[in-house]
Amino acid sequence: MKTLDAAMLWTPDGWRADAGFDIDDQGRIQALQAAEPTASASWVVPGIANLHSHAFQRAMAGMAERQTNPEDSFWTWRETMYRFAARFTPEILHAVATQLYAEMLEAGYTTVCEFHYLHHAPDGRPYDDPAAMSRALIAAAHEAGIRLTLLPVLYMTGGFDGRPLGERQRRFGHDVDSYLALIDMLCEDVSPTLHVGCALHSLRAVPPDAMRAVLNALPPAMPVHIHIAEQVGEVQDCVAIRNARPVEWLLGNAAVDSRWTLVHATHLTPAETRGIARSEATVAICPTTEANLGDGLFPLRDYLDAGGRWGVGSDSHISVSPVEELRWLEYGQRLSTRHRNIAVRADSPSVGETLLRDVARSARQSSGHAMGTFAPGEFADAVVLDTDAPQLFGLAPHDAIDRWIFSGNRNLVRDVYVGGRRVVEGGHHVQRAAIAARYRAAIAKLMAE
Repeated sequence: MKTLDAAMLWTPDGWRADAGFDIDDQGRIQALQAAEPTASASWVVPGIANLHSHAFQRAMAGMAERQTNPEDSFWTWRETMYRFAARFTPEILHAVATQLYAEMLEAGYTTVCEFHYLHHAPDGRPYDDPAAMSRALIAAAHEAGIRLTLLPVLYMTGGFDGRPLGERQRRFGHDVDSYLALIDMLCEDVSPTLHVGCALHSLRAVPPDAMRAVLNALPPAMPVHIHIAEQVGEVQDCVAIRNARPVEWLLGNAAVDSRWTLVHATHLTPAETRGIARSEATVAICPTTEANLGDGLFPLRDYLDAGGRWGVGSDSHISVSPVEELRWLEYGQRLSTRHRNIAVRADSPSVGETLLRDVARSARQSSGHAMGTFAPGEFADAVVLDTDAPQLFGLAPHDAIDRWIFSGNRNLVRDVYVGGRRVVEGGHHVQRAAIAARYRAAIAKLMAE
């Protein structure tokens, strides 16, 4: 039995003074009051779940910032991404994902939901092991020490009109049977740090009959994630072909409930906003990517008022920081409304605590991992703040979370534990140098193509 001590321990119910916890042999938290804390000076918050990741895109961060068209948008960015994706092998993906996952841990993410569609060889033929690319991600997560929810993606068509996949999309594709076989294959390897879920790429990429067939075949509790209502063009195409907006259509044609995570859901009507909240699904908001791609702003205030669940993801990884995702989620609302302190509730006047409380409470539901709130029985995934940083001098319970999120860009994470095992010490991943060396070699191969 191990003990993780804290001078101050944050839970969704607030700060507890001098309240560490015991950790059993499986890395799970025992009752908080059972701990016997020492004279620790640590301020500890729960590990954060990253609800949406495309790991390979970490390697192209900053490489799509030159204008290619006066009307540049998500759709022109996607062409750049496709060209880049064609260069990946399982070995390169492993090196890139390990670097990314180490960076996530250093920033305070302890779980990642990997929305994985880079399945086959560039020409679309499956590898000898159809799960080779998935296994590269599993190995990367294991090496880095992060908790992984692997979400293999079903990607079947190139648009709402059912057009076949384009040449650069062929390595993404499955039919229903081969997709379900991949899910079954990956489920054989589940562990306390690996959970497997289902990802439907989008309504434009999964025909209605295929969606129903897959959902009917899945285990009842398996998480289901889907991109939805990210761009205005997507909404317009859905209305033209299906006579309904994407979220409207999904809520009317699938049993959307608490196991679902709707990624982006940026463009919503008030009725759709309330409908998602009533369904108890989680929305994965990715503010830095949504800003980078010019997608739009999620209607956060209306969604909070409706009681909706949500979390954040780093998506394309132009930023790998939960603090920046949370900060820019709030700042986008301020720019839109020209008011301050938007993400608050009557019982939670602190913006930072409201944001952190919501991502903590959605972590388990969306990822399938028992983590996020320090509840007894959850895994001991913990982030220790760097109280020696000038930004946190004079820290007090009433302002600690706000100062962590809103006081600049220096990483204020000192140590990180996953299941009670320390994977970040003094702000650095314990294998940082070796992981970075392999990443550097992988980037050299990518750039040589």
